[in-house]
Amino acid sequence: MNFAVLKETEPGESRVALVPEAAKQLLAKGHKVSVEAGAGRSAFIPDSAYEQAGCVLRANADAAMSATDCVLKVRAPSISEAERLPGGTALVSYLWAARNPQLVLKLKDRKVASFAMDAIPRISRAQSMDALSSMATIAGYKAVLLAAAKLGKFMPMLTTAAGTIRPARGFIIGAGVAGLQAIATARRLGAVVEAFDTRPAVKEQVESLGAKFAAFVHEEAHAESEDKGGYAKEKSASFLAKETQFLAEKIKAADFVVTTAQIPGKKAPVLITRAMVQAMAPGSVIIDLAAESGGNCECTRADETAVENDVTIMGPTNLPSSLPLDASRMYARNVLSFLLQIVKDPSKGSDGLTLDWDDEIFRETCITMGGEIKHPKLRQ
Repeated sequence: MNFAVLKETEPGESRVALVPEAAKQLLAKGHKVSVEAGAGRSAFIPDSAYEQAGCVLRANADAAMSATDCVLKVRAPSISEAERLPGGTALVSYLWAARNPQLVLKLKDRKVASFAMDAIPRISRAQSMDALSSMATIAGYKAVLLAAAKLGKFMPMLTTAAGTIRPARGFIIGAGVAGLQAIATARRLGAVVEAFDTRPAVKEQVESLGAKFAAFVHEEAHAESEDKGGYAKEKSASFLAKETQFLAEKIKAADFVVTTAQIPGKKAPVLITRAMVQAMAPGSVIIDLAAESGGNCECTRADETAVENDVTIMGPTNLPSSLPLDASRMYARNVLSFLLQIVKDPSKGSDGLTLDWDDEIFRETCITMGGEIKHPKLRQ
């Protein structure tokens, strides 16, 4: 197949879908790779690196797509970009199909075979393709660095001629991939860390990183607490009310808070009220990683920094782009693993998509194909 790597057009997006190292592996299999000039520049990857890898450099997106079988992107295409996709080609990128019904319809009308990197199933053989986890790792790491930069005190305990300085106290809400990376990073910086999650099963992981698990005792906490994708399930109003009281005391005692709680396809739960923020010590910091889906803090404004009662609240929505080189490398490895699963091996005399609808990975990630919406959840 002929793959086209396009330059991202979303403002602030600095990642690229395929790096030269990953392109080499596709080329070694007998595939072809065309790259739009400047596609990797924001990720510090020059055009010459792609040429040295054996890719064909194209002047613009239209030229890169002129003879392509499959377009590779990071961000979901805009409607205007989708209109320019050659009919009958394939597309691999984030799509967030449930949030973008107009895009799905446009891809269907263009007869594009679209595959969503945000829909990779959480199964063991798909771990190498899990772009959401890769990017969550970066977000959790960078969130703590942002907190450290904004915090008006040291992270570690220091013994100096001026006396002993106590370590900062961090509170992490949500112990998924981003939360666990935030814990690990905060501990490396010397902070005292406590973490909370509605899933009691993550207690061991939290403690293995040197943090204390904030155990909330409630009957629902011992019920089945996560869906088949590994995400926390939505809780009842009664549970959330009691959980809020529990969290209020933990947040009040923290110097910095990192929130990561999200429910796929729904608005993020508000776990930190304005009153909780006002009860925090002046100079404290909240980094809300759920800002893109509404935020876990009542004061969060997406991609803005707010200040409430001398407490700083940041709501970054694309932290992976702040580490574009490694973010691109990780995403490219995910894409490469995915492509090798859904595309036939030309070195074995075959070409094109596998069209293996019995394969859970193919079935769960395919959104549109042949002028039809294929994903069952989108056809309802």
